[in-house]
Amino acid sequence: MADRRKANKGERGGRGSGFGDHGARGSRAGEGKRTRSAGPARASRTGRSGARETHAGERAALYIEGRRAAAEALRCGFPVKRALVAEGEGDAGTREYLQVLQAAGVPVEFVSRARLDEISSHGAHQGIALEVGAFPYKTIEDVISASGAGPALVVVLDHVTDEGNLGAIVRSAEVVGASGVVVANKRAAGVGVGTFKTSAGAVMHLPIAQVTNLARAIDQLKEAGFWVVGASEHAEDIVWNAPLDGRIALVMGSEGSGISRLLLEKCDVLAKLPQRGQTESLNVAQAATVFCYEWLRRNQGVL
Repeated sequence: MADRRKANKGERGGRGSGFGDHGARGSRAGEGKRTRSAGPARASRTGRSGARETHAGERAALYIEGRRAAAEALRCGFPVKRALVAEGEGDAGTREYLQVLQAAGVPVEFVSRARLDEISSHGAHQGIALEVGAFPYKTIEDVISASGAGPALVVVLDHVTDEGNLGAIVRSAEVVGASGVVVANKRAAGVGVGTFKTSAGAVMHLPIAQVTNLARAIDQLKEAGFWVVGASEHAEDIVWNAPLDGRIALVMGSEGSGISRLLLEKCDVLAKLPQRGQTESLNVAQAATVFCYEWLRRNQGVL
């Protein structure tokens, strides 16, 4: 592990535009083979930590919205303070849900749909929202412990700011059997109402580490035997040729700026998605899904 960085540093000038909204471009270049080196107030917006905020900036409650995500929270024993249910909902699904809430001992408050609309991230609450406590983030040590000793995947997000993207990435990572997701604790999306919704409950099953220093977290992953692969449209390698077998820390950049120079310097290899069409690119969540599944394909015989 003396020198893990690749010889392609010359391609990394500035910030890579990476796999943000400019996503996963690149198609023909990069076929050359690489070798590894040895080495209840009205909520107006969602804060970066994931909790809702009032107009005055006062910290408010964190909610899980939608029947599927709420059901998953109850099924896995996630601590719930109370349930908000839309008044006048009398369909069979709601009645069944109320029975589940009663059996779980969760207090129920009937509120207007307008109140749920205020809480909702995308207006998709389906007449139900669960108020929960602060999300139980893990440490980078927890994620490394969950990775075991064999092939493993950890997704590192370099200041991805949209809760929906974070939730979608967590969902893909959990589905392929990743060991965890690492996010920054500032200037980045945290687990909030939108994350719960788009992850379809995956945030309750996958360790999510919130760290103060992403570069240091990557160093710790390297010390635990992980190779670091950065997703960048400026890479020479395409994902099909990149070394994604074994223990991989996949770095995905922010929606607009991609991977920062500091984290690019930490990567052992950069890779991109091939592209034949005219649309600019995939977004960071879509690109992350492709990379996660390529890791699974490479390692399916040893997992």
